[in-house]
Amino acid sequence: MTHTTRFKSRTTINRLAGALTASCITVLLMSSHVFAQAVCLPAPRLLTTTPMGGQVGTTVEVTITGEKIDDADMLSFSHSGIYATAKLNEAGQPIANQYVVTIADDCPVGLHEARVMTRLGLSTSRVFTVGSLPEVMQVSSNTTLETAMPLQVDSVCNAKMTKQAVDYYTFEANAGQRIVVDCAAKGGDSKLNAVLIIADAQGNDLLVERRGGAVDFTAPEAGTYVVKMHDLTFNGGPHYFYRLVLQQATNGEMVPRLPSTSTVSSFSWPPPGLTDDSLMPEAEPNNQHAEAQQITLPCDIGGSFFPAADVDTFEFTATKGDVWWVEVASERLGLPTDPSIVIQHVSGEGEQEKLTDVVELSDIGSPVKVSSNAYSYDGPPYNAGSTDILGKLEIAEDGVHRLQLHDLFGGTRNDPRNVYRLIIRKATPDFALVGWALHMNLRNGDRNALSKPIALRGGATMPLEVVVVRRDGFDGEIELSMDNLPEEVTATGLKIPAGQSKGIMLVSAAEDAPRGFTSAAFTGRATIDGETVTRPCRLASMAWPVPNAWSEIPSPRLLADVPVSACGVEQAPLTIAPAEDKVWELTVGGKLTIPLVHTKRCDFSGANLSLKTFGTGFDGAPAFEAPLNEEGSELIYDLEKLKTSPGEYTVALYGSAVAKYRENPDAIGVAELLLTRAQDEAKALAEEAASLAEAAKTATEESKADAEAAAAEAAARQQAAEAAVAAAEKQVQAVTARAQPKDIVDIIVSTPFTIRVNPAEEQ
Repeated sequence: MTHTTRFKSRTTINRLAGALTASCITVLLMSSHVFAQAVCLPAPRLLTTTPMGGQVGTTVEVTITGEKIDDADMLSFSHSGIYATAKLNEAGQPIANQYVVTIADDCPVGLHEARVMTRLGLSTSRVFTVGSLPEVMQVSSNTTLETAMPLQVDSVCNAKMTKQAVDYYTFEANAGQRIVVDCAAKGGDSKLNAVLIIADAQGNDLLVERRGGAVDFTAPEAGTYVVKMHDLTFNGGPHYFYRLVLQQATNGEMVPRLPSTSTVSSFSWPPPGLTDDSLMPEAEPNNQHAEAQQITLPCDIGGSFFPAADVDTFEFTATKGDVWWVEVASERLGLPTDPSIVIQHVSGEGEQEKLTDVVELSDIGSPVKVSSNAYSYDGPPYNAGSTDILGKLEIAEDGVHRLQLHDLFGGTRNDPRNVYRLIIRKATPDFALVGWALHMNLRNGDRNALSKPIALRGGATMPLEVVVVRRDGFDGEIELSMDNLPEEVTATGLKIPAGQSKGIMLVSAAEDAPRGFTSAAFTGRATIDGETVTRPCRLASMAWPVPNAWSEIPSPRLLADVPVSACGVEQAPLTIAPAEDKVWELTVGGKLTIPLVHTKRCDFSGANLSLKTFGTGFDGAPAFEAPLNEEGSELIYDLEKLKTSPGEYTVALYGSAVAKYRENPDAIGVAELLLTRAQDEAKALAEEAASLAEAAKTATEESKADAEAAAAEAAARQQAAEAAVAAAEKQVQAVTARAQPKDIVDIIVSTPFTIRVNPAEEQ
């Protein structure tokens, strides 16, 4: 059954006016945040949660910050085992941006996504980590050795880095006690490049880790030790948060790193159906040719690039004409590695041994051209390729073959945690999918690499770019679909054609789509060896909105789920749709004219909108100019030029336009009404205070003290009311400024439509 979470809007004047108090006016003022943005319409973005996680089976109080989340009324998580309720003040009213989060006893340990529901829909996410150890919050004054914060071993500290400072912590250890100190920062959505130092009680450095790794420390003697934390460039602030963990470990015990978000490249791992049933370990020593580990094909081997400059050598016998597929996973496991393989045919022995190169395998190339500048300037800012390996091995000659596997830059890395998995198998054709919100491709100096939630305005269609890594020679077409969507939201997949690597998913909200959200099921379907195969499509997003990628490197990652929302209170600036909801038909080689309706909801800069076509069979059509000041236009396809074959095609039109966007103009009326009420209340309190002050002057000696106290209390209420009026006046100014038309360029996509090309009639 499709499940949709719906909400009634909280933005109506009556409800806001009814909730008027001096304190809520102050909250509105304090939480207002003007964010000028020239590219892409405003979207809600969750930026911080404090703390960044909690222990399983506990309840924690969480404070959030973000962009365009002033009216957030719900904090939600990607796992049902975590749920939140608004924190209430003494009067029983919700405190803005504060929640009480409960983590169920059976909630899985690891990373989950946190989001807030706002006026504009569901926000982008921030990682929320569920752990098994007790957790504490950083004290605010631990930036000197003298004010170091004590930590218990086997605990987690949630903290944020102070700019141009070092955070100090102390812990107690026994002689010979092994303590692993780890810091989750980059892998937990932080901007922090952590430097982790273990020092003695006087602050003298003992061990230093500058590359984001953990520190494995064995205490030389019993006593107090110090952990120092700072950013690589001594940056800091609320976006430089981290989770510091101290764990006790026995000698030889492999302590796993703190959980980390997944890179976009990892979507293509593991192969479907992979288990550990046939996994065998790499057997050292196997560096030298004479020490090569003997294996038989197919094989599934687990090993590590350790110690530094390690080269693992394997030998197997193969038959001429055999075709094998070789896959290595290491970088896709979240490791800083770059595997490389050389396979050679071996003939002769001893001094007569002759090696003939068969194949050299390295990176999995990106399925599509990636931006050369890390933002959407000449391609998407997402790289779905990997430094791992997926390639074909064709045996040209019978006999022994030698495979050498190493990390290309392993000479500078000496960590046993840099593991790999090597699989050699017969062809098992398959595919893996990843998608992301389509980014702008501008030539005007734009440097945006923005996190873009699937938060739909009424009448909007949002395009997602979907790419495929094809496995073991699979070359067929892939149908895209998305299910379990909010009410009045639909999704149309434009297939990935046979032999190609990119498709488009279009997610559309009806003009009157109600407010709500779901976790959608995003999949691709293909026919492989006569069987229908369905695979999930992962969703990627920027961890942070980057308005200028020349000053900050974008950091994309995979999401745990596919959230889709409709805001229900705002509509798209422009909706373009065919005049009729039908299948448009023509004969191969003919011409098709489709009348389009333009539903315009704001003014635009420029007279025309240049529209191209998404969709196989019609994507070669030239762009046409649609007038922005008209209520419609005509689209003409000439199949004699397009050479489109008979069949049924789904297409959509896309372009970009500069809308004169007004942000929440309805808020002006609400703010003005709140101001009026604040003024009325202040006036009434002023009159009351004046009356009580006058009464205090004429009061008898017996009642004078009480009368003066009442007058003082009334004067204080009057002062608070006047402060509320001042805050309300500033709020009116703020919402009025935000509602002024601003030129914002955004992607415009039509509703998708179907064209049927019929074969020519036989003469």
